[in-house]
Amino acid sequence: MSSLGTFILLASFVVASYAAVVSVAGARRRSTRLIESGVGAFYLVSALLLVASAIIVHAFVTDNYAIKYVDRYSDSAQPLFYKLTSYWGGLDGSILFWVALLAVFGAIAVKVNREVQRELIPYVVATISVVEMFFLFLMVIHNNPFETYLTQVPPDGRGLNPLLQNPYMVIHPPSLYIGFVGMTIPYAFGMAALITGHLDDSWLRAVRRWTMLSWLFLSFGLVLGMIWAYEELGWGGYWGWDPVENAGLLPWFTATAFLHSVLVQERRGMLRVWNVTLVIVTFFLTIFGTFMTRSGVVQSVHAFGEDRALAWMFTVFMVAILGVSFGYVIYRLPLLRSRHELDSWASKEAAFLANNWVLLFSALFVLFGTMFPTLSEALMGQRLTVGPPFFNKWMLPIGLILLFLTGVGPLLAWRKSTLSNLRYQFVWPIAFAVVVGGGLWAVGLRVWTSGLCFALSAFVVGTIAQEFWRGARVRQGATGSDVLTAMIGLVVRSRRRYGGYVVHLGIVLMFLGFAGEGYKREEQTLLKPGQQVTVSDFTVTHHAVRVSDDGQKQMVTADVSVTRNGKDIGQMAPAKWFFRKHEEEPTTEVAIKRGFWEDLYIVMAAFELQDQSATFHVVVNPLVNWIWVGFGVMALGTFIALLPESSLAFAAARAPGGAATTLPLVLFLLLTPALARAPLAGAEQTANTGTIAHEFHTLD
Repeated sequence: MSSLGTFILLASFVVASYAAVVSVAGARRRSTRLIESGVGAFYLVSALLLVASAIIVHAFVTDNYAIKYVDRYSDSAQPLFYKLTSYWGGLDGSILFWVALLAVFGAIAVKVNREVQRELIPYVVATISVVEMFFLFLMVIHNNPFETYLTQVPPDGRGLNPLLQNPYMVIHPPSLYIGFVGMTIPYAFGMAALITGHLDDSWLRAVRRWTMLSWLFLSFGLVLGMIWAYEELGWGGYWGWDPVENAGLLPWFTATAFLHSVLVQERRGMLRVWNVTLVIVTFFLTIFGTFMTRSGVVQSVHAFGEDRALAWMFTVFMVAILGVSFGYVIYRLPLLRSRHELDSWASKEAAFLANNWVLLFSALFVLFGTMFPTLSEALMGQRLTVGPPFFNKWMLPIGLILLFLTGVGPLLAWRKSTLSNLRYQFVWPIAFAVVVGGGLWAVGLRVWTSGLCFALSAFVVGTIAQEFWRGARVRQGATGSDVLTAMIGLVVRSRRRYGGYVVHLGIVLMFLGFAGEGYKREEQTLLKPGQQVTVSDFTVTHHAVRVSDDGQKQMVTADVSVTRNGKDIGQMAPAKWFFRKHEEEPTTEVAIKRGFWEDLYIVMAAFELQDQSATFHVVVNPLVNWIWVGFGVMALGTFIALLPESSLAFAAARAPGGAATTLPLVLFLLLTPALARAPLAGAEQTANTGTIAHEFHTLD
């Protein structure tokens, strides 16, 4: 089977090469037969890579330790679930998974747009095929996941890293990969538009949904990583500005900017250069993020290890991407001129432009901070590190600016906002922000950064509520329906706009969770049986340390009881797990008692079995669960923006007299599946330990 897998990789490289060459030749010669042949070969690559994926999964399930990759990331005691997901647990398999996803996504994108974008499809096929060829080349000559032992086969594998044997880490990598790989599709269409000179808005329409869906999965992957860090690493936070965390955040910034910037081109014919640039930079950052995590140029607990040969191959590929892509941008600059100029800085276009600059600066700043240790070592021979305080200091004001723009953008008019219009639009959101900020100050919440975040969040909520209310009242007068039906009608007619407002609401909830970091309380102490520690309103009493074993791991668990203001709220059991073959890498099993307003978070940092003592890290995390709920709301907003036009058509018609009583039931039945999925997804988007740096300004 391993030989078949290697053969399929070689065959896939040859077929992808054929697809790229024949598609370009067919486009230049205007030969339909050659183009069809190239597209057929492109589909064949997808089929071949799916077979290769099935082979490696079969090797894991059947414990085929003759394959080195299976030996390194699986063992006989590993549950079947983690054997399946070991496919992407290491470097070689993750590259195969990446290119297989790209082949499938590319095939779907080509199939969907084959008739509508006939002029672009040959170059889309060629662009995606070249990217596939690069990853296939890596596997063929350097990282073959089907490589076998030449002599003795190990009797058992070494097992997956214990930190990865976690449900969140099973879903987190595929979500990030889908987000990363999905960004290749907009890049391919953008390059095809640049190559052919068809730079009207049609290529944007072809990639907008792809970008939104990829952005959502990228956000989901980031938030899953945050939850994993929060529950598994045991340091009390959820975002530590680790280089691998940052690798996923970089394209998120530029993809967010693109989703906003594209609206200006569609509405006003402006920011054309911005849009193609953002598509190119987003794709480049997905490749750069992959390069960081797999080459060892940065030091991280999540990285795959140092590999200089791989680093050089990625470097050559990235230089080629930038050179070819921006070469075409420069060549096509005359066709990328805007149809209109910026009329006023008090306009929606100006807000979008400011949003672009801030998000692009955020990406470049995080990129520089992440690579600074590597650059300092290369230039000065000394590795100078920058930690979370550095990122927090600079990204916190940037995050507040982005939050402010989230509220300002919807209030401004296209082209130019008059003074009377500004007064009419801003008075209620500003009043709401002042009331909330003043109220928090009055009750004694004096952390200024968090207080400012709360006030700005109130400003954004005021903006969103005002937009929905005024729009609903206008529609109510026009249709004679009740207010709720009118609001649904707004969503029907302007799904992207009002779905974007729901996304903004989710972002606000996440920002509130970030702001709660300012009121975090924690203490670390050694406790013997019967002793207790009090943090905020919680009192934790230690009782005993016990040891158990389930065959795969040894579990050392502390039994503690918790009271709040003297009232018993239950037992908790923080633990350390020692997996077989990885005893030197124990995992931290955090005990968390979740609440609407705050979490009680207990870690057993160390223990002594002889006297049953243990060192506990006790943390009270205010508002942290609002981050996960915020992503659920954000996912719901994206889902609304992606809905087909007919999905909510019932609300577009004039409602009958009984609508006011029957519509809530219909709405409940309609949205229940989405709301049920939101908590599951509700683990997503990027944040930081006290940073408020991530936002989605407006899908409007």
